[in-house]
Amino acid sequence: MVTWIWRIGCWTVILAVSAAAAAAVLVPRLAGATPYSVLSGSMRPGLSPGTLVVVRPVEPEDIGIGTVITYQPESGRRFVTHRVVAQGVGPDGDPVFRTQGDANGSPDKEWVRSVQVSGELWYSAPWLGHVSTVLTGRERQVGVTVVAVGLLGYALLMFAAAARDRQRHGHTTEALHV
Repeated sequence: MVTWIWRIGCWTVILAVSAAAAAAVLVPRLAGATPYSVLSGSMRPGLSPGTLVVVRPVEPEDIGIGTVITYQPESGRRFVTHRVVAQGVGPDGDPVFRTQGDANGSPDKEWVRSVQVSGELWYSAPWLGHVSTVLTGRERQVGVTVVAVGLLGYALLMFAAAARDRQRHGHTTEALHV
């Protein structure tokens, strides 16, 4: 009985870590999306600091009021994730957006041009952003590889142990003849 509980617990941990890795790394890469970490409380309560937000590309004409977008205010600065509260047309005829953090009392000062927009919020994963914030790009890549190899190795050990137990106890599958 204890063995089964141990195995269920181990598989639960393996599945949870695999799901987190898939949400943070695999799914965004396959879908052409980009993960970002929320660093401030401007989007509370929905997107608290430490939340991982995954942003997918979006056409400017598909951005409407209420859409949560991630944009870069100035080249070389951090990205911002805020909600669109107004739309307009810039002097060059391109769409522009007024944004505001859900927890902020007033809109952001500057209009966001469509070329500044990285994309719209696709999904978020609470707490996963903390890991991304602590690790650099290279460390993240090494970490994902180590976790993947570790999980694969552990799964192989579990299968080998189960096969050995079946052999040791002489369990075989016999056909029932009726």
